[in-house]
Amino acid sequence: MFVKIETDEGISGWGEPVVEGHAKTVEAAVHECAEYIVGKDPSNINDIWQMLYRTRFYRGGPIMMSAIAGIDQALWDIKGKALNVNVTELLGGKVRDKIKAYSWVGGDRPADVVEGINKLREIGFDTFKLNGCEDLGMIDTHKKMKHSIHIAEQIRKEFGDEIEFGLDFHGRVTAPMAKLMMKELEPYHPYFIEEPVLAENCEYYRDLADCSSLIIAAGERMYSRFEFKRVFEARGVSILQPDLSHAGGITECMKIASMAEAYDVAIAPHCPLGPVALASCLAVDMVSWNAALQEQSMGIHYNQGAELLTYVNNPEDFDMSDGFLHALTKPGLGVEVNEERIKKAAEEADVNWHNPVWRHPDGSVAEW
Repeated sequence: MFVKIETDEGISGWGEPVVEGHAKTVEAAVHECAEYIVGKDPSNINDIWQMLYRTRFYRGGPIMMSAIAGIDQALWDIKGKALNVNVTELLGGKVRDKIKAYSWVGGDRPADVVEGINKLREIGFDTFKLNGCEDLGMIDTHKKMKHSIHIAEQIRKEFGDEIEFGLDFHGRVTAPMAKLMMKELEPYHPYFIEEPVLAENCEYYRDLADCSSLIIAAGERMYSRFEFKRVFEARGVSILQPDLSHAGGITECMKIASMAEAYDVAIAPHCPLGPVALASCLAVDMVSWNAALQEQSMGIHYNQGAELLTYVNNPEDFDMSDGFLHALTKPGLGVEVNEERIKKAAEEADVNWHNPVWRHPDGSVAEW
C-alpha cells in the first residue's frame, strides 16, 4: 500500500504504510493522521512525527506505527526533492556505497528449497533466508524437530560454503524447543536464527544466546525504540530487524539503529514489501555504520502478478552486482514511482489477504 503526500509547491512524496493482513485498517489510520498534518510545513519532519505519536493518548503498535512510518517516508521524500538531494545526504552522508542483499526462499521440503536457491542464484543472490520450521507444539517430538534439521543439512550438503542462509523460526517455537533446535542446528552453521521465540517473549533471547553459538536476529514485530529498549537491556540479540514501514519510518529507525550501535548490535532491516519501503531501508543502511544485511522482495515466492520493480520508473537503480544493492542517488528517497501502475493495481488488488490459520493436531491454534 502506498501513500502520496502533495504540497502546494508542486512537490509530492511517497510512503509505504502497510501491515500485511491489515491493509484496510492501516489505510483508515493514515486518513486519521491527515487532519494533523494538512496545512503544516512538511520540512518539520521531527515535529510532525512527535505530534503524530505523542498527541494520541493510545499510541504504538503495528497499525499506528505503520501509518506514521508511511507518512514519515513521504515527508523525507518531499524534503530531499525540495533540496534536490538524496535522503542519505540529509541524514549526514553515506558510510558505505552498497550493502549485501538477501532473499527469502520458499518451500518446506529440501528439494523445493534447493530449487528455489538455484533460481535466485541465477539472479545474483548468494545469501538467503528460509523457514526454520513448521508449526511446533509447546513441547513437541524429536521427529518433528528433525524435519527442520534435515533441511539445513541438505542445504550444506548441496552448496557447501558457497552460500549463506538464515533460518526464520517465525516465533513458532517456544523457548524450551528453541534451545533444543538451535543446538541441533549448530553443525550446519546457519547465518542467523530469526525470531526463535515471539517478540513478546524477548526476555529469553539472552538465555538462548548463552546456550548456543548461533547468532540471533529479531525485531520485525517491534514497532518503536521503546520496545527495542527491552531487547537491549536483556541482551542476546546480535542482529536487529526493524521494519521501515512498521517501526515509525526513517525517523524512528535511525534512532533504533543508533541505539543498536551503542550495544554493538548490527541491523538488517526487515523488508518483504515494495520499492518505497526498500528505498527507505537503503537510506538507513547507507548512513548506519552497523547495517549488515538488507532483505528485499524481488523474486520471492509470495509475489503473484507483480514485482517490486513493477511500480517504479527507474528499475535500473535497483540492479544488484555480486549480491549487493547500491545506494540510490536520485533526489528524495531515490525511487521514481509509477503512479499510473499503482492506480491500476489498486483497482484490481485483493486487500483482504491474511495469513493462513494453522492448528495443531489437537485442534489448538498454532503460530504461523
